[in-house]
Amino acid sequence: MNDLEILTRNAVDVIESTDLKKRLDHAASKGRKLRVKFGMDPSSPDLHVGHAVQLLRLRAMQLAGHQIVLIVGDATAMVGDPSGRNKLRPQLTREEVEKNLVTYQEQAARVLDMSKTEVHRNSEWFDKMRFEDVLRLAGKATVARMLERDTFEKRMEAGEAIGVHEFLYPLMQGWDSVMIRSDVEIGGTDQLFNLLVGRELQEKEGQPPQICLTFPLINGLDGRKMSKSYGNSIGLTESAGEMFGKVMSLGDDVMGAWFRLLTDVPESEVTALLAGHPRTAKARLGEEIASFFHGRDAGRAASEAFDRQFRDRELPSDIPEVTREWPADGVPLAVLLRELGLAPSSSEARRTVEQGGVKLDGEVQRDPKFVVQRPAAPLLIQFGKRKYLRVR
Repeated sequence: MNDLEILTRNAVDVIESTDLKKRLDHAASKGRKLRVKFGMDPSSPDLHVGHAVQLLRLRAMQLAGHQIVLIVGDATAMVGDPSGRNKLRPQLTREEVEKNLVTYQEQAARVLDMSKTEVHRNSEWFDKMRFEDVLRLAGKATVARMLERDTFEKRMEAGEAIGVHEFLYPLMQGWDSVMIRSDVEIGGTDQLFNLLVGRELQEKEGQPPQICLTFPLINGLDGRKMSKSYGNSIGLTESAGEMFGKVMSLGDDVMGAWFRLLTDVPESEVTALLAGHPRTAKARLGEEIASFFHGRDAGRAASEAFDRQFRDRELPSDIPEVTREWPADGVPLAVLLRELGLAPSSSEARRTVEQGGVKLDGEVQRDPKFVVQRPAAPLLIQFGKRKYLRVR
């Protein structure tokens, strides 16, 4: 596979493809590779496999020798990307952004070789700007141009509020491209407008305009946009077993996209798998994803453990056990599930209990207000299909 094929594999938009070929040829004549930019805003503390779609493309480009430039958008995160949003987005504080930044590079390192990755916070240049510099940047685009963005147009038609600061986001992302002199910028399909603004700003600053590559977005486990807040994501820091188990709950209709965007399984093999039994295909997909992040042995072990647990109806062999203080009058079940970390919130705990998704010592308990008394022996709690915990 040549560099052009590596860069554009699975791409939806390539703007412009002729420019990319010329850029590759020119770089080769100068004995250098391309500078490929990717920005991540630390608007939440964790990355998931939806982010991995772009990270895996960057990895392929990095292995081909291109220079990956990772922009950690600590400044842009305080504005908030309006892409795909139909309401005014709350602005994050610097403290919230810094908290979210803690694990970002560690998570990116699960995919990229960070020793060969150039990393910048965009506060490096935005914190140095005076107000007149901000006005000068704002003067490089028109309101009419900003309103070409479909999300802004739809919000105006619906009478939704649009903050003036939201118009600055595409300009800030575009200015990042100017500051690091990117040859190529990649992003999801929802990022095309922002990527094109970077291309325009580079031209105005006398730089060769970057090539814009967009890649498909994948939905979460329930068919909605992947988001940790929806509880439908697979986090990059989750265990091999959790990754495998979640993939097994994926809808059959999206397996093809996940295979092509998240694995290196050959197309002929993907086609054969999708033509066969869905469970076999899904198990292969789960093993491939778990293996990439945790190693082939861990992926295989996760598959075998899942089979034992669900096909053979055996309990996992490694159920964690915790000891906690127990009030004399007991603990409401929904509260207990939240405090143990099995549910992210009391409302999620209540919902799961009411839906029959919680078992106490093998018995389904549907009353979230049920008071759990201090157990005489370790209490086995099953939350959903994959979470188990013994509590003393």
